[in-house]
Amino acid sequence: MTSGSRGGRAARRRVVDARRALRCVTEALLDRKAVDPLVLDLRGLTAATDYFVIVSGTSDAHVRGMAEHVIEALAPEGLSPHHVEGLGQGRWVLLDYVDFVVHVFHPELREFYQLERLWGDAPVLATGALGGRSKP
Repeated sequence: MTSGSRGGRAARRRVVDARRALRCVTEALLDRKAVDPLVLDLRGLTAATDYFVIVSGTSDAHVRGMAEHVIEALAPEGLSPHHVEGLGQGRWVLLDYVDFVVHVFHPELREFYQLERLWGDAPVLATGALGGRSKP
């Protein structure tokens, strides 16, 4: 995505290398022992964002800690979330970086909402930090 707006979303000041940012995100999540990480490529399927990063934590504190670590890891890259939801509760934290959205779930909520199934047509990326993974 370029620095222009998309689908009514706010324009950004700089162009982001999404693949580099995704590597940084996945490395930060794996550094905090993320469970079952997945990156979905939503380009061509929705104008809302290009990628979903989906992971689970083992507790509310683990979910919050991973989300906070992602925010801290991306800050030196000049990236901050456009919108954050759920950080206080730690059940499902959503970090919206416009080009990509990070979903950090408590396992029960991930199972309930099944974003992987909802976006079942989306290709699963094999990033350097995640290694290969086939679609569920």
